[in-house]
Amino acid sequence: MLTITQDLVDRIVAHARKDHPDEACGVVAGPAGSDRPERFIPMLNAAMSPTFYEFDSGDLLKLYREMDDRDEEPVVIYHSHTATEAYPSRTDISYANEPGAHYVLVSTADTDGAGDFQFRSFRIVEGEVTEEEVRIVEAY
Repeated sequence: MLTITQDLVDRIVAHARKDHPDEACGVVAGPAGSDRPERFIPMLNAAMSPTFYEFDSGDLLKLYREMDDRDEEPVVIYHSHTATEAYPSRTDISYANEPGAHYVLVSTADTDGAGDFQFRSFRIVEGEVTEEEVRIVEAY
């Protein structure tokens, strides 16, 4: 289960809406071993595409060095889908290389009639996708 603050959910959704119609992407880092997302890090979608996201390799290297220096890890890796439901694509699955991370997808398309966005979380380990419950809290 992903436990995340309402503030972080709001910031992720706002980033997805801001970058629409391109996919947005980013990381929420947290203390290593804590499984607690804390530090919101919006990233640039280097692909600048409505159907694909790609972290800039230089930005990603800088981020991992920074997280290492701060004894953090990527707790949440997020991106948006602009025209499809919030479910990992084959490309998303092939790029998922952090087995301990929660992969959050936000869809800015109303694909289910439930509103103007979907917010879902998945574990992706060795190509296997498992949706998990999202528990939104005011504070940890």
